[in-house]
Amino acid sequence: MASSMRSLFSDHGKYVESFRRFLNNSTEHQCMQEFMDKKLPGIIETDILSLAGFLYCEIDLQILSKVQAQYPGVHINNEVVEPSAEQIAKYKEVASNCQEGHLISLFPPFQMLYYVKDIPATLKFFHSLLGANAKILITVVSGTSGWDKLWKKYRSRFPQNDLCQYVTSSDLTQMLDNLGLKYKCHDLLSVMDISDCFIDGNENGDLLWDFLTETCNFNSTAPPDLKAEILKDLQEPEFSIKKEGKVLFNNTLSFIVVEA
Repeated sequence: MASSMRSLFSDHGKYVESFRRFLNNSTEHQCMQEFMDKKLPGIIETDILSLAGFLYCEIDLQILSKVQAQYPGVHINNEVVEPSAEQIAKYKEVASNCQEGHLISLFPPFQMLYYVKDIPATLKFFHSLLGANAKILITVVSGTSGWDKLWKKYRSRFPQNDLCQYVTSSDLTQMLDNLGLKYKCHDLLSVMDISDCFIDGNENGDLLWDFLTETCNFNSTAPPDLKAEILKDLQEPEFSIKKEGKVLFNNTLSFIVVEA
């Protein structure tokens, strides 16, 4: 691995921009919206809901609105952990329009489980905070997704100073089993259009490469043989499908509901 390769997480601004490109080129929000419309109303029939996983400002607030609709007049105390000052400011701006009422406790760390050192200990801690009938909602990429194949094959060749744990639902369910916690796992199909990754010099493609590999400026710092190998794999059926001239990466998500 070239020494010039560094973690995308080392540059918050670049990370946020690559994440935006990911959202713009994927069906992730549509996938989450489907879950909220079809599954979430039944899940939030409880006094306290704890959220932990891979969320984003607009989607997170939509989930909170579902909780508020379930409990009219209830005040929601929402604690956010986010390293980007820009994202915190945006979150505060949108959240300032929320109505007030009585107290309900929620704990929604953005993308938290991908970036903690001890995931089992974190799961155990959040579970210890739950009241009777409460639930934790974990949103993470599925073990059936292209991410699982990409990370298992190439993580050792990505920046070794990266904080990302490269975990999928397969890893988390195994951890939950080891902890003896009860859960249900829901998979929802999602794709990301990575067609621009195959166009040299394409800005959108370059940022998608950064997000795919968790590497800042991957195209200009990665060894040519590494990029060539990944480029070839991204076209294989276990990673992506080809439809209407586009290459669609398997971005399937898992929603894991952990019982108290």
